[in-house]
Amino acid sequence: MQAPLSLQKSQVTPRAELDRMLDRLRGSAHRFARLGIAERIGLLSSITDRYFAQLDGMVQTACLAKGLDPDSEDAGEEWLAHGLSIARYLRLLKQSLVEIAEHGRPRFDARRLRRRENAGVALKVYPGSTLEALTFPGIAAEIYFQKGVDPEELPERQAQFYRSPHDGRVALVLGAGNVASIPPKDALQKMFVEGAVTLLKVNPVNQYLGPFLERAFAPAIEQGYFAVAYGDGEVGAYLTNHPAVEEVHITGSDRTHDLIVWGPPGAERDERIARNEPLLKKKITSELGNVSAVLVVPGPWSDADFEYQAKNVAGMVTNNASFNCNAAKLLVQAKGWSGSGRLLTAVERELSKTPTRLAYYPGAADRFHRFTDGRSYLRAVGVPQPGELPWAIVPHLDSEDPDELLFRSEPWCSVLGETEVGSDDPMEYLKKATSFVNERVWGSLNVGLLIHPETAHDPAVAQALDRAIEELRYGTVGVNLWPAAAFILGSTPWGAHPSSTPADIQSGHGWSGNTLMLEGIEKTVVRAPFRMLPKPVWFADHRTVGKLARKVTLMERDASWRKLPAVALAAVRG
Repeated sequence: MQAPLSLQKSQVTPRAELDRMLDRLRGSAHRFARLGIAERIGLLSSITDRYFAQLDGMVQTACLAKGLDPDSEDAGEEWLAHGLSIARYLRLLKQSLVEIAEHGRPRFDARRLRRRENAGVALKVYPGSTLEALTFPGIAAEIYFQKGVDPEELPERQAQFYRSPHDGRVALVLGAGNVASIPPKDALQKMFVEGAVTLLKVNPVNQYLGPFLERAFAPAIEQGYFAVAYGDGEVGAYLTNHPAVEEVHITGSDRTHDLIVWGPPGAERDERIARNEPLLKKKITSELGNVSAVLVVPGPWSDADFEYQAKNVAGMVTNNASFNCNAAKLLVQAKGWSGSGRLLTAVERELSKTPTRLAYYPGAADRFHRFTDGRSYLRAVGVPQPGELPWAIVPHLDSEDPDELLFRSEPWCSVLGETEVGSDDPMEYLKKATSFVNERVWGSLNVGLLIHPETAHDPAVAQALDRAIEELRYGTVGVNLWPAAAFILGSTPWGAHPSSTPADIQSGHGWSGNTLMLEGIEKTVVRAPFRMLPKPVWFADHRTVGKLARKVTLMERDASWRKLPAVALAAVRG
């Protein structure tokens, strides 16, 4: 049997070729920074056309690498995370560039700004049109800004590169290996939001994307604005320290970040951190993963509610074989709530219905055993075939245990932990759960929160919910919605909470997907009804996800109303 594409021998770009690429990029950096807005729009349009010409091939190849049948409904997973995500990003990015040409900045409706109770400001960005409201009914998203950001100054803080262009910069993007849309989106962010020529080093795990991206970005490569390199950590280290590289974006683990920024573990690194003298003195942005928790607020759940939310949580676990930085990794329930055991049992039942998946990401089996071996209450679900792993629930974790591995480290495999905090009083639970994930659970990227409408409509609970959303130190908070939706929407910035520091980087620093080119962002908040109709696309039993995901991707390319009926039909048949 042929080895999965993601596990075949890594390509390596020779150092002489890396030097040549960077020399060419450096020579084109000033010209790219001074490129006229019309030329920039034309370049992005050319990349978009070529990207869509490559998209079918990229989706099929990624499916094969991940053990999915590209001709089945399972391919919808790649069409959503890659196709839909990149389609919306490309369209919204071009829209922003057109608005810069016409108005000097991307436009937003000031009537969608509101004052938050903590004196902060929020801007509603989704839905941004009637078509968007009909495409994903019930979903709403706001951007919360950091305290002290004056709403009157927001327009003046947009699109900083276009207001004050620099003289040209060379950026390095160390690409993600799990989701195909992340590397190109990060590169587009550097090029079209920040104005830097960019070298993308594709990850060895999904190096198969490289040739597709070279063809898609061919207009930028031909002009010396973009390049693609291949290789492992050794190549990455060479590039990050290369004198031609002025800024770096990392998608990976916090360990990789610290190795690049502070050097190998040991006394010398500790001394550098104490002196605040990083080894790498370049601008660094990053997205570094998370122990993604789902907070379950106690309430009057019906049998149908338990069934629906079990599918919801299970889908957050199983999507992409659980190799997502936003995959549900910790279920945080309420002590004393009779529903805690019922939900856990229902999640296990849903996982048992979902076929096990190829563990395509290197090291997954070792990590699985590290997090599950010796667990008294381990529930392993499914019958894995060679190369696969079972779904696993590790319940009854002690929320007071400061050494619990599932609180301190991201499993990055098919493992879901479970613990209980607080009590069955919703207000006490919200307070305790917020404090628990902020202080005891590693990461600052995203967190989910499930709350029944009857519970949320109580004025005191509603106030406690608002307070929890304000206090959660995460870049995205999803209320009754998988936070991954914020990654897909495009108008919602994606990144870690800005409270991180280089010495304690948590889930990273900086924002991607920021098509409105805003500054002073604190977090994104996405919301949905407690039970959505049509069925959410990440539910494992969605019957038409492949058809739906492809149709909505093609509709999003040009925001076509003509294609909405076919999208709606596929959605209701799910």
